[in-house]
Amino acid sequence: MILTEEQRRLLAKITGDARQLAEQAAHKTLQLLGVQADRPPSHLTSKQHELRSRLQALGRCLPNYEALKLALAYKQWHRMLFARFLAENELLLHPDYGVPITLSDCEQLAGQQGESSLWTLASKYAAHMLPGIFPQDDPLLQVSLATEDRIGLEQLLTQIPSPVFSSDDGLGWTYQFWQAETKNRVTASGLPVAGSDIPAVTQLFTEPYMVQYLLQNTLGAWWLHLYPASPLKEQWKYLRSEIEHDFSAWPRDIADLRLIDPCCGSGHFLVEAFKMLFQMRQELGESATAAAAGVLEDNIYGLELDSRCVQIAAFALALTAWKSGYPPEKPLPIPHIACSGLPLGADAREWQQLANGDSYLAEALLNLHSVFQQAPELGSLIDPRRNGFENLPLLEHKQDQLLSHLETALAKEKHQADPVAQVFGSFAKGTLRLLSILKEKYHLVVTNP
Repeated sequence: MILTEEQRRLLAKITGDARQLAEQAAHKTLQLLGVQADRPPSHLTSKQHELRSRLQALGRCLPNYEALKLALAYKQWHRMLFARFLAENELLLHPDYGVPITLSDCEQLAGQQGESSLWTLASKYAAHMLPGIFPQDDPLLQVSLATEDRIGLEQLLTQIPSPVFSSDDGLGWTYQFWQAETKNRVTASGLPVAGSDIPAVTQLFTEPYMVQYLLQNTLGAWWLHLYPASPLKEQWKYLRSEIEHDFSAWPRDIADLRLIDPCCGSGHFLVEAFKMLFQMRQELGESATAAAAGVLEDNIYGLELDSRCVQIAAFALALTAWKSGYPPEKPLPIPHIACSGLPLGADAREWQQLANGDSYLAEALLNLHSVFQQAPELGSLIDPRRNGFENLPLLEHKQDQLLSHLETALAKEKHQADPVAQVFGSFAKGTLRLLSILKEKYHLVVTNP
């Protein structure tokens, strides 16, 4: 189901109101914690002191205070939004019993568990299901907004019509509308677009029929090249038989096929490709669980300049896999999606210090820093064969060893008190995932033209 124009307009208004309120609430809370102040406010508890330090560490990895405020606003709203997406699709699970629970159930349980509202509890359950999207140790998610602001956001969330959460395009539109104010502001300024403004200005919602047309006449045509009698042909209404193809370089085994959207946004192409590949695998006799896992593990890859879009794309794929029959209580394979625009928060020397004297790891981190220091502008245009990587043979033949070294170093960082190192460590791990995706070769590259 696709949203109507009226539903889109309503969603746009509610999302715009939510962003305005969430930003005001985020600013108020950060000021209360004294994140910008030279000294912590006297009223802070020991727990708030620790949270303040972690927020300050995160802030040093972002361009400015405004970016920290926007990040806090985004995560507070979207955690609740994702929880409702799960609940409306009967996919929100109780963490102890593994059974679906409704929002009404959350309302009853919230009082019993001492939570402030059903949305607070539902958000915790959603975070339990999606630890990769909502990590439990994320300081932005440990912030408690003022009661009146939290209630205001909850009221806006309840105003979104239920059909939005079961539609095929609702999730993508929620972020498009969240970015609308920034896009309008930057466009109206008439100034050159660079850095953190690039995602908002360049993001363009791809209508479902465009996605289906491009995939049906590439991925679908490949499948019919292998299996001309496939009944899937009847479902692909945009398939054009007059288009000529050469699939000589494509594999015959579906497990070997690799598809990438290098500007994946909130995942429209990836979700549609997932649906098609899932059906293809089932046609070959795979179970729903095996087919969904196989698509995520073998077939689809995505890169995106905006880290928040990466989060939404990962959630969209998880939601699609669960709707397709993958057991929601069973851990999903981690999708091959990475942010290609992560900003560097430290200079090269600080990166090298993460190696703790390991010259092998220090050299690898130095080269990672060199390549990705322009990531916010270049995104998936980064070429890992440049910037000195051609002189680092371990990336050609010893990627597993590099990954092992990095993971060992990152595991040690978890036990250190320095929150800055922890933030850099998370970045390094994400950057390594990005590097592996950039170095892969693909049979199909598909994106918004």
